[in-house]
Amino acid sequence: MYNIGGMPLEEIEDEAQELRRLRMPRDGEVFGIVEQLMGASRMVVKCKDNNVRMCRIPGKIRRRIWIKAGDIVIVKPWSVQADKKGDIVWRYTRPQVNRLMNQGVI
Repeated sequence: MYNIGGMPLEEIEDEAQELRRLRMPRDGEVFGIVEQLMGASRMVVKCKDNNVRMCRIPGKIRRRIWIKAGDIVIVKPWSVQADKKGDIVWRYTRPQVNRLMNQGVI
């Protein structure tokens, strides 16, 4: 079924579901903005704690999400070289980023 705007109702319901519950950084995780893609699932991320980290996408989520420069992500720093390296554990969609900005989180 389609609504008056022409968008399928399933897509509208999916977007509403995404906005209801947002994943927030847990212990040790920080927000970050992807600055540059380096290839081989690695990228340079400017984190909210003022560190620039070389981050990778773990194999568990590598094929599920596609990340480009400018995306807002959650980074989990490594236990070794925590200020230089980390893993990307979540990427926010555009509506989710808008909601985070409206709430004053980022």
